[in-house]
Amino acid sequence: MPKRTCLAIILAAGEGTRMRSAIPKVMHPVGSRPMLGYVLDAARTAGAGTVATVVGPSADAVSDYAKAAGSAVFIQKDRLGTAHAVLAARKAFTPTPDDILVLYGDTPLLTGKTLRRMRRALASGADVVVLGFRPPDPAAYGRLIMNGKRLVAIREMKDASREEKAIGFVNAGVMGFSGAMAPLLKKIGNDNAKKEYYLPDLVALANRADKTVRAIEVHTEEVIGVNTRAELALVERTFQEHARQAAMDGGVTLIDPDTVYFSHDTRIGRDVVVEPHVFFARGVTVGDNATVRAYSHLEGATVGIGATVGPFARLRPETTIGPGARIGNFVEVKNAVVDAGAKASHLAYIGDAHIGAGANVGAGAITCNYDGYFKHHTEIGAGAFVGSNSALVAPVTIGEGAYIGSGSVISKDVADDALAVGRGRQVDKPGWAASFRKQMQRRKKQSGK
Repeated sequence: MPKRTCLAIILAAGEGTRMRSAIPKVMHPVGSRPMLGYVLDAARTAGAGTVATVVGPSADAVSDYAKAAGSAVFIQKDRLGTAHAVLAARKAFTPTPDDILVLYGDTPLLTGKTLRRMRRALASGADVVVLGFRPPDPAAYGRLIMNGKRLVAIREMKDASREEKAIGFVNAGVMGFSGAMAPLLKKIGNDNAKKEYYLPDLVALANRADKTVRAIEVHTEEVIGVNTRAELALVERTFQEHARQAAMDGGVTLIDPDTVYFSHDTRIGRDVVVEPHVFFARGVTVGDNATVRAYSHLEGATVGIGATVGPFARLRPETTIGPGARIGNFVEVKNAVVDAGAKASHLAYIGDAHIGAGANVGAGAITCNYDGYFKHHTEIGAGAFVGSNSALVAPVTIGEGAYIGSGSVISKDVADDALAVGRGRQVDKPGWAASFRKQMQRRKKQSGK
């Protein structure tokens, strides 16, 4: 790529009425990330030194997100078409960039690689470059009218002749043009039914000015725009297919790939085995040789080398599972560190805690971390044994090698290697059950019920 300056303008002012949502369209997630985030990344990957996001009025969530990603934000007060939206960011045209890319915030599968292709075309002498694709059904897309390598016009479906309607090469909407073409944007008119200013009209203006106009073909799935919940689901499915393939290419075994769901930032090492029906929410890292068993949900967690999680486990944010540790079925861990070789094999809750190396947490054991107002910490020492159905009332420390008797409620610190039993003394009354049954049966008979 020659050394050229680039401005990327992301149009994100659409209301997305067909989404039937109070959430701005571009903020709907794909792979646990707002769609806009992918487009911002693609622009940066393509070498855009400046990114401008055009938003609608009162779109605070979109504005805040774009600004946090380093984008300038411009407001399109009246939605008068795509060319009008581009001109809303005209202050970003100074100083004049070599390349200007116009992108859409609802096309999260568009890649920086494709945008670099557009920039190479501009660097090679094209004045305007349009992305096109060949969908199975061209339907209402604008047709790209080609004359050899030259893009002559973009013809909207309603204006196309019979021959033009037969064209399968259609407009994806994404456009790049040289900075020198920017003044032509002001010449785009609104002589159409909606009285709006449409960016595709730049193609006709450029041709009339004897400029070089090109079209670049991309795969259909890369330029899918999201306008409905069904299209959002389609894009999510495509994202997941790519993520699964990337995981397997990287040395991960997915027993049933179609049932495993990744986030955009999931990181998984080599020789990891992921069983069916596992969901990786944001912020998960899994080390080499680990196993994530079926029906587990992980979010904001780190799983160490050779550790085992699940089945039916839930790891919540700020959780670290150490090397070789085991988190079994129906175990929930939140804001806790489980050191190497420790295990909680079944039916436990570990919250706001540290479990030392080699410790064992029995079935039904819980850390009572919340008093209704504040969270408190539980410390379980290395090699400690917490018996089944024990409740550890935080803040509390269980010493190294200590042993907690099953069914105990522990509210005071336990010394290293000590036994702690915190339960009522068992009392047996011989014959009580038989006497009780006779008494109750007699009462029931007398009541007539």
